[in-house]
Amino acid sequence: MRTPITYKDAGVDIEAGDALVRSIKGIVKETHTPAVLTNIGGFGGLFRPEFSAYSDPVLVSSVDGVGTKLMVAFQARKYDTVGQDLVNHCVNDIAVCGAEPLFFLDYFATGKLQPEIGYEVIKGFTIACKENGCALVGGETAEMPDLYKDGEFDLAGTIVGVVDRPHIYDGSRVRRGDVLVGIPGNGLHTNGYSLARKVLFQDYTVDSHIPELGTTLGEALLAVHPSYLPLIRELKRNGQVHAFAHITGGGIEGNTKRVVPDGCGLKVDYAAWERPALFRLIQEMGQVPEADMRSALNLGIGLVVVVAAAAADALAAAHGVIIGEVV
Repeated sequence: MRTPITYKDAGVDIEAGDALVRSIKGIVKETHTPAVLTNIGGFGGLFRPEFSAYSDPVLVSSVDGVGTKLMVAFQARKYDTVGQDLVNHCVNDIAVCGAEPLFFLDYFATGKLQPEIGYEVIKGFTIACKENGCALVGGETAEMPDLYKDGEFDLAGTIVGVVDRPHIYDGSRVRRGDVLVGIPGNGLHTNGYSLARKVLFQDYTVDSHIPELGTTLGEALLAVHPSYLPLIRELKRNGQVHAFAHITGGGIEGNTKRVVPDGCGLKVDYAAWERPALFRLIQEMGQVPEADMRSALNLGIGLVVVVAAAAADALAAAHGVIIGEVV
């Protein structure tokens, strides 16, 4: 006679999942605005938007993940920052279209659910959602034994925002002669970690203190991807800003090309700014070809603002550096 096998024996602990949901209800509710009609736990998140201030509201959405930055978090056993990374990355992706974030949903998948780790990850979501004025209205926690190694998980997030159609930034305003102003980043953000890990973990661990960085490698690699929403909000009031580009996978040119119309190209001066020490270390240790550096990494520029030439100097003096032009 065979021994009965329960769902928990198969590797799925429903009680642990329920415990996680109970533990996060309070911090999730802190992100809610009056538009949110339900707390987490239902079949769907209910959100009642207020569009009276918009003449022609357009919903803008984006979905993304954190990539292999998660593997650095696993090694460092630090889990709250990757949640912030994911929210800020998604916020930036719609903010460059001119949108204001409304709500965010997450997907958290793991082999064996450890509620304390799940709590830290979701706490990171709530921190960034509150900072961006965005409600966390729901998500999915999936426990899938045998698919992930012990202690590992994956994340994805979806964001929905709104923009008035006349105020969409889609590249249609960009013209030849416009100037590219680069806004500094604070590290790799959420892209290029496969390359960085391949190079750096040959000789270092997350706990290695690296003099050139002034910190441990783990702290440098886990720096939270910044939200550019406050700056974008400010710059949208400048009538001479023609487009924004969030610099993610694909590098400066690969992403800025998304907002450049047919018939135009980019001329980027990669000597216009000093690359942060982390990027120099990656290139020197790995003898990484320049083409790979430019296509895989942001090289210290997290956002590009495409602006009329007449306004470029003032904008650069206040916020960044001129790095090129539209040709």
